[in-house]
Amino acid sequence: MNINTDLKKENTYDAIVIGSGISGGWAAKELTEKGLRVLMLERGMNIEHVKDYDSAMKNPWEFQHAGKLTEEQKRTHPVQKRDYPYQEANEKWWVNDLECPYTEDKRFDWYRGFHVGGKSLMWGRQSYRFSDHNFEDNARDGHGNDWPIRYKDIAPWYDYAERFAGISGQAENWPLLPDGQFLPPMDLNCVEKSVKKRIEEHYKRTRIMTIGRVANLTVPHKGRGNCQYRNLCSRGCPFGAYFSTQSSTLPAAQATGRLTLRPYSIVNHIIYDKNTKKAKGVMVIDAETQKTMEFYAKIVFVNGSTLGSTFILLNSTSEAHPNGLGNGSGQLGHNLMDHHFRCGASAEALGFEDKYTFGRRANGIYVPRYRNVGSDKRDYLRGFGYQGGASRKNWQSDVAELAIGADFKDKMNKPGAWTMGLGGFGEMLPYYENRVYIDKTKKDKWGQPVLAIDCEYKENEKKMRIDMMNDAAEMLEAAGMKNIKTYDNGCYPGMAIHEMGTARMGNDPKTSVLNKWNQMHEVSNVFVTDGSCMPSIACQNPSLTFMALTARASDYAVKELKKGNI
Repeated sequence: MNINTDLKKENTYDAIVIGSGISGGWAAKELTEKGLRVLMLERGMNIEHVKDYDSAMKNPWEFQHAGKLTEEQKRTHPVQKRDYPYQEANEKWWVNDLECPYTEDKRFDWYRGFHVGGKSLMWGRQSYRFSDHNFEDNARDGHGNDWPIRYKDIAPWYDYAERFAGISGQAENWPLLPDGQFLPPMDLNCVEKSVKKRIEEHYKRTRIMTIGRVANLTVPHKGRGNCQYRNLCSRGCPFGAYFSTQSSTLPAAQATGRLTLRPYSIVNHIIYDKNTKKAKGVMVIDAETQKTMEFYAKIVFVNGSTLGSTFILLNSTSEAHPNGLGNGSGQLGHNLMDHHFRCGASAEALGFEDKYTFGRRANGIYVPRYRNVGSDKRDYLRGFGYQGGASRKNWQSDVAELAIGADFKDKMNKPGAWTMGLGGFGEMLPYYENRVYIDKTKKDKWGQPVLAIDCEYKENEKKMRIDMMNDAAEMLEAAGMKNIKTYDNGCYPGMAIHEMGTARMGNDPKTSVLNKWNQMHEVSNVFVTDGSCMPSIACQNPSLTFMALTARASDYAVKELKKGNI
């Protein structure tokens, strides 16, 4: 009996954080810095900063397969191979789909990375604030439930997150894209400067173009080195020049001496205590040994990524919570959203033949939303922004079979044409019927049931895509571009890797899972601060909002804990 008591004591912490990605890293940092002993559980392997970025400094010719995937990698990663993120240079960071399958009622591209740092090591680093407009849209047009907070509630936390993470960007005084605490911006190239000037003049600044706001350092910051313009971010940055758990939040949490990090720890469910009506801990499967164990804490932060977190909550059933932990509203698993993209326009820029760029800027341009704002009314709701940029084609534009003679040599002395692209990122509305649920007919490598995903874009998104293409072409034309081509390469949910929703915040426990502090309405010591908490998704990249919400919720949780309220 004593052994069990000792083991329970040894396995007890003040707080448990499930997941070590962008939001989990922030939760660990904030909770440890506020004095709590924290256990951070990560289902995958450990990745140590710098030491484990195996391919970060490799030259192209040092890769065994020249950057291509092997037939075996394609076989074991049928979903991950659907798009470019999964590649030879970082293949160890993407999940083996055969070990952890899921059910696609409709096609959903689920890109996952199981390791310490999660997708904070592979993210695109675009970091934008939501505006009041975004927090009010649901209430304004009646889709989804009203956000329980407004911009003023989260603005100081955006400040806090930006100051720590290091976001480079340009202040624009644009209401739909609030300015932040920026490091010096990266520079626009000559074509982008011309396009910006012409677009803003033509539309009388009812549309603007700015350099991307990106979590890449342009100056040394908090002991981290600045960006080297290598644009090899997806391999891990040995300079610490972009925000990741490894470069930023994990060292801060470890510096307190109050963090225990446990990799290879798959959280199967949260343990509910019917007497206290709180969570008392989590049940974990050791990913290497298959053994199960329990860990206990006063508060639990769920940061396993949108669908990972929702799986855990749905799988945490009990007599009091038969349909999943905190699911009295019936909303858990519903209202799944992702951005839609892969459409826009590109064109050639003439008159810049004597100019070329230096370095590989790990960033592009951004055109913030301007549709369905003020007097602008479209035949769809919400809006979109653009990302993209200008670049000059390389010296390899010649046809190989004709590569001979003086003309060929002359041509090889000149780079190709300047081109400019604008790719739209559109908002998806929250639809109750876009959902996930647990499929008990299928098991993963560890014997757990799997998640089933039933999600699709609807008419609103399809109508928006027409504008996303045509507006891009119109802007490029206004900017004096030539040979303009529109494109729509098709899109399925999951592709943008911005999945959100499924455990939404709200003021009413009957229609939402979490309150305005990301705290479960029904289980007061459980907090969810990753993408699953979002009642709507705007059209901006969401990660900065996850950081701010996590810092805000952590602050509240510790204060409530000290008051004895949870």
